Amino acid sequence: MALDDVKISEIIIKSFSEKLLGILSSDVAIVGGGPAGLCAAYNLAKAGKQVVLFERKLSLGGGMWGGGIMFNQIVVQDEAKKILDELGIRSVDAGEGYFTSDSVETVTKLSAAACDAGATVMNLFSVEDVSIRDEIVSGLVINWSSVEIAGLHVDPVTVHSHFVVDATGHAAEIARIIERKVGTKLLTPTGGVIGEKPMWAEVAETLTIENTKEIYPHVYVSGMSCNAVFGGPRMGPIFGGMLLSGKKVADLLLKRLEGS
Repeated sequence: MALDDVKISEIIIKSFSEKLLGILSSDVAIVGGGPAGLCAAYNLAKAGKQVVLFERKLSLGGGMWGGGIMFNQIVVQDEAKKILDELGIRSVDAGEGYFTSDSVETVTKLSAAACDAGATVMNLFSVEDVSIRDEIVSGLVINWSSVEIAGLHVDPVTVHSHFVVDATGHAAEIARIIERKVGTKLLTPTGGVIGEKPMWAEVAETLTIENTKEIYPHVYVSGMSCNAVFGGPRMGPIFGGMLLSGKKVADLLLKRLEGS
């Protein structure tokens, strides 16, 4: 078979254009492809919802790839082990309720599970703004990450979504955009992003799950964004709370989407 360079280009352009057109409207748009965002995407897509996940970097997984200090092992507590088991991620009992798994295996299997379930992943995209109608976030304003990095003056485009999940980690980017654009109207004690406190894994893991909730009409936080928004501590290289938060936000959104 003779290969045609231009034909290859045509196939890429057409197939990507079809993908991009397909995500202009979705049930849930997730911003951030770390463990919480991926777990949320998997559970929502598995339930038959139309899910798009935007990740500004080339690869998914957030901080999970490097484990702790670039030792590519992660730790989860026993409550989160069932998520690893469901996805076929091998783990080793480290005793006292701790389990460890290979971070590369965990990221790749979690990413594959989200895609296999039907979630659409759009990497190399940044979210510049949100679309608000009648004080409800109704969509996202997106652009190429390369445009953002280069500081180019290139206008973005808008996509619609019934619900948005801020899973951008420490930065809590969507929450901060809303705060900056509409003022201190977030559903937090101060009305704004409170900011992350110093690391304390025991408290942080609990609060990550407790703070997985709606922060503005039709916007939820998941993962490390929860503690950044509500003023909880960071948790360091333990990822059970991140996965459990992703599962919780999916459950909360399924109830909203299904009207229960």
